[in-house]
Amino acid sequence: MLKINLRDTPAEERWILHGRLTAPWVRELRGSWRKNHRTEQVRPCIIDLNEVTFIDKSGQRLLHVLVSGAAECLAPGVYIKHVLEQLTSKGQSRTFDRPLRRFRGSC
Repeated sequence: MLKINLRDTPAEERWILHGRLTAPWVRELRGSWRKNHRTEQVRPCIIDLNEVTFIDKSGQRLLHVLVSGAAECLAPGVYIKHVLEQLTSKGQSRTFDRPLRRFRGSC
């Protein structure tokens, strides 16, 4: 199960995910993203993965697409950091070199 919260403020667009980012929920997140994400805004778009417990291959592919499109992942946990680093180290595409700057751990 995946819970998706969108906090839309003048300062940022923050997507807070809770649960498992797996195939059935990837479709749900993709649909919600298409419906609610504002590409014309200049403010930061942050995907908060703090409460995500598991990401399957389809979830990894979706995160790759979202981050390639200027979203930034907030990933304080060791597991999620590892998953995102795996994506960048495998060289899935040249455009994924850019998201390395868009990935940040907790302070």
